[in-house]
This record gives sequence, structure tokens and C-alpha cells, in this order.
Amino acid sequence: MEIRTFSDLLEAAHSQREPQRLLLVFAVAECPPDSTEAEKQAFARGEGGALNPVVCVDKLPSEIASFEALKAESRNAISRWDILFVAALDGRAGVAPNSDEAAGPLRMMLESVRVGRIANFLAVDPAGELVQLAHS
Repeated sequence: MEIRTFSDLLEAAHSQREPQRLLLVFAVAECPPDSTEAEKQAFARGEGGALNPVVCVDKLPSEIASFEALKAESRNAISRWDILFVAALDGRAGVAPNSDEAAGPLRMMLESVRVGRIANFLAVDPAGELVQLAHS
């Protein structure tokens, strides 16, 4: 299955042999205070910047009715986000990982996003589309 949207990802998570727990990190794009004038101008055009993680949560795929429902739920915690990073934990013997088991990996994911190590995560834009992020 080709995954192009969050909905595709959710469908894929439901179809895995072992149950999954999704790790979700919501991030906002910001222009760092030490940016050069050129970087500030690029950011104003919608280019560059830094992704700052602001909220993280773990959920079973069955706890997410749709991307739109997740997006609406996120508004209860944060006013906006620019990129959603997603990873998954496999269950064992037909049992999904619980939130306690997800806590450590979620903290590691949060720190990875904070320092820009994002290659191992899927990135989703606010429209629910998967995106490729370029490093500079």
C-alpha cells in the first residue's frame, strides 16, 4: 500500500499483523531569533525556519476516527501546528503497546524532532498530506 495521506497511514496501521500504537508530535515552524536577514526573508516567504515540537501524544489507530477528527482534537491543546510527525510502535502477541510503553519512545521522538533528526518519521501537513522536508 502506498501511503500518501494520513488517512492512508491510518488504514495501513489498522491492517498490520500486530496492533499498533501511533506516536504523534505536533510542531510549529518558527524563525529562530539568531536568523540572518536572508533567513528571515526566506521564512517570510514560507521557506526555511525551524520546527519546534509543541504537543505530543500516543494513540491507538482505533482512537482516531479520521484526520479531521484528530485535527479538531489538536485544537483543544494548541492553536495551530504546521507539521505532524508520526511513528508507530508494534504490538506483540496481538496486544498493542500501552501508553506507559509508549512514553519512552515518545520522549525520544520529541527530542529527535527538537534537534532536527526527522528522517525516521512520516511528516504530515495540516491538509493531511504526507510531505518531504528538506534539510539545509
